[in-house]
Amino acid sequence: MCVLEQRKKFVREYETGDWTMSELCRIYEISRESGYKWIHRSQGSDGLEDRSRAPARHPNQTERSIEEQLLGLRRQHPSWGPRKLLIRLAAKQPKVPWPAASTVGALLKREGLAIPRRKVRKIPLYTHPFEQVSAPNELWCADFKGWFRTLDHQRIDPLTITDTVSRYLLRCQVVEKTNTAQVQAIFEAAFREYGLPAAIRTDNGPPFASKAIAGLSLLSLFWMKLGIVPERIAPGHPEQNGRHERMHRTLKAETTRPPAAHRRAQQESFDRFQLIFNQQRPHQALAMKTPASCYARSPRPYPAKLPEPEYPSGLEVRRVRASGQFKWKGHNVFISEALRQEPIGFELIENDHWLVYFASFPIALFDSYERAIHPLAAA
Repeated sequence: MCVLEQRKKFVREYETGDWTMSELCRIYEISRESGYKWIHRSQGSDGLEDRSRAPARHPNQTERSIEEQLLGLRRQHPSWGPRKLLIRLAAKQPKVPWPAASTVGALLKREGLAIPRRKVRKIPLYTHPFEQVSAPNELWCADFKGWFRTLDHQRIDPLTITDTVSRYLLRCQVVEKTNTAQVQAIFEAAFREYGLPAAIRTDNGPPFASKAIAGLSLLSLFWMKLGIVPERIAPGHPEQNGRHERMHRTLKAETTRPPAAHRRAQQESFDRFQLIFNQQRPHQALAMKTPASCYARSPRPYPAKLPEPEYPSGLEVRRVRASGQFKWKGHNVFISEALRQEPIGFELIENDHWLVYFASFPIALFDSYERAIHPLAAA
């Protein structure tokens, strides 16, 4: 016989009137206080089942008002984790006893606001391209976020530019066409607002690069004239631009679900995201600071006039024709159509071998005996 059945039997025998409370309690080996308790509970709605022994209120339980603020901010920013939520709220209300991040995580899970993530096999981080970067504007990263469509079926191709060290989102802008003219105009506007970076890292697609010698494109030549180093990741290795790709994941989560009604609405969503990402969203890699608090404008201003390449007096200088060829001792030598109408410099390194420069950047090797252009060896 289980405990619940014994309690029911105790109540039935008491109700017969054949036993006194003292006699029944002595038989069941319980106190009179317990006996009266079970009689009382059998007549009410509580029943004879065991009640929870948990306290009605825990002394360390988070106040509901605090939980509501956390849940409200989470609904505004679905991709923010517990630490970002706490940093943001603590900055506004420093005297409030905010709970631990683990407590907030449990709250989000309990309220159905936790986003389960697919577990993937971890690979070693690719750190080499960034190990020498220590200050803002030493390296910018640029890329196109994968295209998608709005509800009116317009194609959206957002161009994004970030500063590597501070994670500051410099541009997030829809372009009608991913050609040199429109992309260069966006970079010019960024240069005027923030100054010039030392280098810009991109993938190998147009308009950032081409199949020409040294991967030269009209956009990369524009950067090189300004003294900006065009860095490119290895083909098929987006992890070399991992910080920028991570930003794209957050951008997609917060600006494309649900889809915008049209192009203008999508750009407005990008503008809101840029403001929140830079000014409000704490970044774990920045010790929970915002990108705006870590970024500073470049001391190199964008010039009023694009400078033309200049070469030291010891270099041979040739101007590339519209056909992509230059003249060398009466012979035409092809180098690249991307360099048409541009001057290039030649530095003799040994015998008939020359190092070819555009502005201050070596771009190729020239064998004057065979009159052939060869790519530089990979570093």
